[in-house]
Amino acid sequence: MDTTTSNGSSPAATLQLHSISENPISAAMELPFPSFMCLKRQCLGNSAPGEFFLASCPSIVLHVLTTCDLGPRDLAKLEASEATCSFFRMPANFSPDLELSISEVAALDRCQKRAIFKRMGEEERQEIKRKCGGSWKLVLRFLLAGEFGCRREKSQALAGPGHSIAVTSKGVVYSFGYNGSGQLGQGSTEDTWQPRPVRSLNGIRIIQAAVSTDRTMLISDAGEVYAFGKDWFSEAGLEVQETKLITTPKRVKSLNGIFVVQATIGNYFTAVLSREGRVYTLSWGKDERLGHGTDLNCMLPHPLLGALEDIPVVQISAGFCYLLALAYQPTGMSVYSVGCGLGGKLGHGIATSETQPRLIEQFSLLKMEPVMVSAGTWHAAVVGRDGRVCTWGWGRYGCLGHGTEEPESAPKVVEGLKDVKAVHVATGDYATFVVSDDGQVYSFGCESANLGQQGDVDENTLIPKLVTSLKEKKERVVHVSLTNSTTWAGHTFAMAESGTLYAFGAGERGQLGVELGDNLAERAEPAKVVGIDLS
Repeated sequence: MDTTTSNGSSPAATLQLHSISENPISAAMELPFPSFMCLKRQCLGNSAPGEFFLASCPSIVLHVLTTCDLGPRDLAKLEASEATCSFFRMPANFSPDLELSISEVAALDRCQKRAIFKRMGEEERQEIKRKCGGSWKLVLRFLLAGEFGCRREKSQALAGPGHSIAVTSKGVVYSFGYNGSGQLGQGSTEDTWQPRPVRSLNGIRIIQAAVSTDRTMLISDAGEVYAFGKDWFSEAGLEVQETKLITTPKRVKSLNGIFVVQATIGNYFTAVLSREGRVYTLSWGKDERLGHGTDLNCMLPHPLLGALEDIPVVQISAGFCYLLALAYQPTGMSVYSVGCGLGGKLGHGIATSETQPRLIEQFSLLKMEPVMVSAGTWHAAVVGRDGRVCTWGWGRYGCLGHGTEEPESAPKVVEGLKDVKAVHVATGDYATFVVSDDGQVYSFGCESANLGQQGDVDENTLIPKLVTSLKEKKERVVHVSLTNSTTWAGHTFAMAESGTLYAFGAGERGQLGVELGDNLAERAEPAKVVGIDLS
């Protein structure tokens, strides 16, 4: 986008903007209204007192808005402020739409920097704009919410059951650990503790990954889904039923007509999320229907019906026979659940199952807007925009962090984190990790080395406890992933802002990416994983 002039004319004067900060404003954090836009009575050239002091140079304003990465709420405040509303509401006369206000142009410009938005046609863009509330600022908020929830297009490391997958910000995939079903995608079934790139994916940029027992799924920036591991993926349309194991990534043909941006694997089913915010499920089986009225064992993807038919979803997370969906609306985000309700893990105050997505109403009563969901095996957790954390489901071993082992059938705020502003939460099999805005990590749940707690690991942690072994690394942690399985001993990854990856927990099959000494099966202290650049 050309931001040098507004309509062909040059600026009337040379400007010195001493109050503009050199540090980019984080899009994920909704910061206060920028102070340099709050000047009410500034003059420039022939402008009259009371006019916005850069009104004669809209191209400079647009440059500032896009390079400072203002969030969608900040852009909206520019149009609402008494000092700037007349300038920011009027048509800016910029391409591609001369009628858009300058804040709308800035929002559209930031949308176009997203991989999944770049490939949208004009009709698709207008449709997602309609679903999001008719504004590019709201579309930007929708896209950022998806990136925040699952680190789409950012580096990530996933602790699967027995094996591990790491994706760099450039889209390169590394795998290591147990490989009995070919779930490392290396073309063999040999285990390895050394992280190795999946070379068959050269030239394909991966933006998101999902792992489960004996299988892996990868999502490319073109919306294509690649799968490898145990032949359960033949149920997802790979058409390789005669092959027992898939040892190199194969494209899932049944999803060719869907531009996928996220996948999650639960027990007996897989769910994918389209870039338009539509959820599709397949191959659930067992006792719970898929939420779209088909047979129990449906090998083809079908969209979820009911409440989410016309509400876009930004993140999905699967646990043992249930699915959570973080839904986006202009008024705020909410959580829906579907599947098995055993233990109250659907969050509706009862333990009954749901065949179609149902809104979890408790967040409204708590006056909390969810921004991230995490479905553990038997329990679930949510981070709110205000930094509070809620957990619910089976409370065994203290995995809910409420000080007891009692179950909770509706979301309940974790009081032990009342002085912590959380930005990330991860759940597994009776274990929970929380990352605060200052990069500290807290854990609670089952006694195990994968909690990272020092001292006596024979005692369960019933309330949140600082993981001092990570604090001693003097690094700011931004993301945690832990094993979500009932059949494998767990391991955990903590990724620092610098890109350094730390691993601890079970590692007998090489899943830590760290070489263990003789006769050792786990590591209690976090160790640095070498050979992967996640910066």
